[in-house]
Amino acid sequence: MDINVKLLKQICEIAGAPGFEKRVRDLVIELVTPHADEVKTDNLGNVIALKKGARNPDGKRVMVAAHMDEIGFMVTHIDENGFVRFHTLGGFDPKTLTAQRVIVHGKKDLVGVMGSKPIHVMSPEEKNKLPKTSDFFIDLGMPKEEVEKYISIGDPVTRDRELIEMGDCVNCKSIDNRVAVFILIEALKKLRNPAYDVYATFTVQEEVGIRGANVAAHGINPDFGIALDTTIAFDVPGAQAHEKVTELGKGTAIKIMDAMTICDYRMVDFMKKMAEKEKITWQPEILTAGGTDTAGVQRMGKQGAIAGAISIPTRHLHQVIEMAHKQDIADSIELLVTCLENLDTFDWKH
Repeated sequence: MDINVKLLKQICEIAGAPGFEKRVRDLVIELVTPHADEVKTDNLGNVIALKKGARNPDGKRVMVAAHMDEIGFMVTHIDENGFVRFHTLGGFDPKTLTAQRVIVHGKKDLVGVMGSKPIHVMSPEEKNKLPKTSDFFIDLGMPKEEVEKYISIGDPVTRDRELIEMGDCVNCKSIDNRVAVFILIEALKKLRNPAYDVYATFTVQEEVGIRGANVAAHGINPDFGIALDTTIAFDVPGAQAHEKVTELGKGTAIKIMDAMTICDYRMVDFMKKMAEKEKITWQPEILTAGGTDTAGVQRMGKQGAIAGAISIPTRHLHQVIEMAHKQDIADSIELLVTCLENLDTFDWKH
């Protein structure tokens, strides 16, 4: 269960809303450069770190994708009293936003609070209605003239939460998908003998439609693809056994399908065999709603890719905080490294 929590904390806490990934991208470039043969950034902002294969006479390419962006918001209006209205960047559960701190990233970072109508003055009908994101505003505690010195329409907004350890778990904003960024960086450090050329790809704008993965896969044109992303762990009170998708502490998850991708049966079989060979704890994942970079990796190369995904079980997804189990994270790193070092040992024609 030994993972570098200090590094994970650094990666999770840094800001990077969709389309505004520069801060996290700069950190990723700094972290991966010592462990790659080549690092480049494409026009959309994806970071692609190449580690050359050891046994690769045919020039096979494997793309591993982990998205850098986090769900966030964009400033759309500043009213006469300095309150900020916003548009969501990615999917939020509105009921989780009440009275939460956020950071508006303008000429300087300003901390704000998600405000809404107090329950004391709500009508009975309003109390019984589910909240909408349009019910909220951001209170910066400043008059309009002061707010406009620093904030402009179009500035990004992210959640304000630190990473903490809770029992055997880590808890923070942006576990989705910074935990996968962490896993890919740690795998690059451990990767000694990859079979084929590994294109470790840190993608942008996944939360608004897997845009970065589409562009990167088109450029890389991979033969094989592995996406890294979080998945739902609905292992909480009230959940039926068939609803859980995955459970915390039960190992890394091997994706079989999500709403955008049916993983290649050969990649699923390969991952299972590698996990069993190395005694890595794993669980199957079928996610009937939602999608990941797996779709772009699988479909956007010139001939498509034999693709699958390693998923990290996560509670409270797309809420103000998210939580993952340290052992599941460690298992995910181990499975990724094992797969990349043994891709050439499997019969891909079966």
